[in-house]
Amino acid sequence: MTEERITTYETPDQAQSSTTHTTIIHDDGSRSGGSGWVIAIVLIVALVAGFYFMTQMSGSEAAKNNAIAEAADNVGNAAQSVGDAASEAGKAVENAADKVAN
Repeated sequence: MTEERITTYETPDQAQSSTTHTTIIHDDGSRSGGSGWVIAIVLIVALVAGFYFMTQMSGSEAAKNNAIAEAADNVGNAAQSVGDAASEAGKAVENAADKVAN
């Protein structure tokens, strides 16, 4: 804020018409009012929120990948069971054919 003081001295003698005039201007410089701190805090909060959402997203990606891998394993186990059942059925047919032939 700028402060301005004006001081005027006049001599009482009219014969000498000399007047002393002094002007003092004092400027403290501009002050930001704290808006820089507010912007810095908002930026930090935005960075923390972005980091949080990125870690949550990668966690859900890992969970999705694990679920897909488990489902594929279950399909593989089911295919193995079907193969075993077909093999047992084939053996049962062979045994029945052998009994009929004998």
